[in-house]
Amino acid sequence: MSLQPQLLQSLRERRATIMAGGGAEKIAERHAKGLLSARERLEALFQPGTFQEIGMHVRHGAHHFGMAKKDFPADGVITGTGFVDGELVAAYSQDFTVGAGTLGKAHAQKIVRLMQYALKLGAPVVSMQDSGGARIQEAVDALSGYGEVFYQNVLASGVVPQIALVLGPCAGGASYSPALTDFIVMTRKNAHMFITGPEVIKAVSGRTTTMDEVGSAEMHATVSGNVHFIAEDDGHAVRIAQQLLSYLPQNNTEEPPHRLSAALVIGHDEAMNALVPGEPSEPMDVRSIIAHLVDGGELLEVHAGWARNLIVGFARIEGMVVGLVANQPMELAGALDINASDKGARFIRFCNAFNIPIVTLVDVPGFLPGVEQERGGIIRHGAKLLFAYASCTTPKITLILRKAYGGSYLAMCSQEMGADFVYAWPNAEIAVMGAQGAVNVLYRKELGEAADRKAKTAELVAQYRAEFASPYLSASRGYITDVIEPSQTRSVLALSLRKSLSKRELRPAKKHGNVPM
Repeated sequence: MSLQPQLLQSLRERRATIMAGGGAEKIAERHAKGLLSARERLEALFQPGTFQEIGMHVRHGAHHFGMAKKDFPADGVITGTGFVDGELVAAYSQDFTVGAGTLGKAHAQKIVRLMQYALKLGAPVVSMQDSGGARIQEAVDALSGYGEVFYQNVLASGVVPQIALVLGPCAGGASYSPALTDFIVMTRKNAHMFITGPEVIKAVSGRTTTMDEVGSAEMHATVSGNVHFIAEDDGHAVRIAQQLLSYLPQNNTEEPPHRLSAALVIGHDEAMNALVPGEPSEPMDVRSIIAHLVDGGELLEVHAGWARNLIVGFARIEGMVVGLVANQPMELAGALDINASDKGARFIRFCNAFNIPIVTLVDVPGFLPGVEQERGGIIRHGAKLLFAYASCTTPKITLILRKAYGGSYLAMCSQEMGADFVYAWPNAEIAVMGAQGAVNVLYRKELGEAADRKAKTAELVAQYRAEFASPYLSASRGYITDVIEPSQTRSVLALSLRKSLSKRELRPAKKHGNVPM
């Protein structure tokens, strides 16, 4: 006996109603604003036909205040799994057309169950945030739901990659879930993220401000540092997430998706020699070096708009996935400051959690001097960078391009901080401080008595560089693996990376270290 036709029809009608979300009219309004629907966002992320929904029929409890007669299809959030470039990914998408995407207990439990499922399967989690916040009618149950989501974010941290796409409002406590993920992608328009909005700020402090000043993607990507990528629209945000996933392993037990060819291409890139300025004081754009170093010149830069004196991002060198950390002399002369230290430390710790080798390009004159930096805690923030490198057990390869002075030499992953290989170009300077400053301190008397102070200074600076800051001095002490030509850089790093892939490093047993927060 076949299944009763009315049962099949009922199932189809029920599914159609749920999949319609808040209805065609509300979806059309979103399209007019350049927004995709919650389901369209998931369709853009996954390979066609691979998405399987989990919890489609879940509903809120009727006992909540004023909710008995309300119908929230899928309780305002769509959860499920699918394939992205052949790899399993778990994702959820909040539906603003259903109760403004507000989070209640059932809504939260759907998210938590999906994340628990992702942990069991070892799959990354992509969240699409578009919500009016806690569902007021559910009172403390809604707060409890947020707590459960935050707790699950923390359990998943360092186990599976977590990527948050902020595609609409994300206010109050809701903003802490994205903040607990590894990467935040936020759309330039239609999205805002903040703890307290302009109205609350005015009521409490009397200060008048705008939504853009406290919660726009531009502000978070350039001032607060909360956002890692700005997307122009929903589709662009999804493509950034797909790019990110292409560099990441499924979970912390797997290796990154290296594309290892049968043989490395070993050769010289003479153009690299021409990129090195003749004068040490002349600024050098490290992006030009990176473009020659990585496959196809492609770098997926993270936090591109924040702390621009340090560049971090993902790339491949001869097919091997690497996390790249580089001083940028075009900004603040490449000096390390509070924000750059935080930016580098967070990125390094992510790479370590997911077995991604780190390549560090060094051209740093020191930590940025200034009253604001000292009062802001540069000691504590700079220590984060030291802590991150020292605790990192993935392959670490450092290349000193030019300057590496004082504590910043150590903070940019010297051999003493655990680098497996340290290379230097022949023009590199490694010392407690720059030659000019050292000469002024060490030869103050001689310079004061010199007939031609300028000529004497130049002579002593050249002598100091040759005798005390030379990379050959460091190499003779065993602090540097080798001094190489710039043209050899890509080949040398590729060989070192390939040889480091089997690296295993044992550490003392402990629960965890105490990061200088």
